[in-house]
Amino acid sequence: MTANLESVRHVLERQLAEATAPTRELRVSMLIQQVADPLDMTLQAAERELTVQRLGLSSTLARRIQSAIERLDNGSFGLCLKCEDNIAPKRLNALPWAELCIRCQEENDLSDREQAAFRTVIDEAEAA
Repeated sequence: MTANLESVRHVLERQLAEATAPTRELRVSMLIQQVADPLDMTLQAAERELTVQRLGLSSTLARRIQSAIERLDNGSFGLCLKCEDNIAPKRLNALPWAELCIRCQEENDLSDREQAAFRTVIDEAEAA
């Protein structure tokens, strides 16, 4: 079992390095350059927005991977953070940084979709 956990650690450390590697280049690409053409300004703003989204996704993934490494260190790796049941090995093989078992993840996803739908209804009501 210890050899398997070391293997998982190596996978997580490699994925953490991959997740954090592009952040410097992305941040440099966000530098604002002065352009006279309004179309170029709009294009640059759109590119910056996409870069911000990519940075956010990379940062979220890096935090989840780092959290999984910490769970390896404290002995709680493989336990669902919500219900404390074991996370299925197949799920951990696919997503070694998984924090929730599949049942809790599905409940979490459903809750997120319901909240997004509720926000849409509120936004539409406020716009009317």
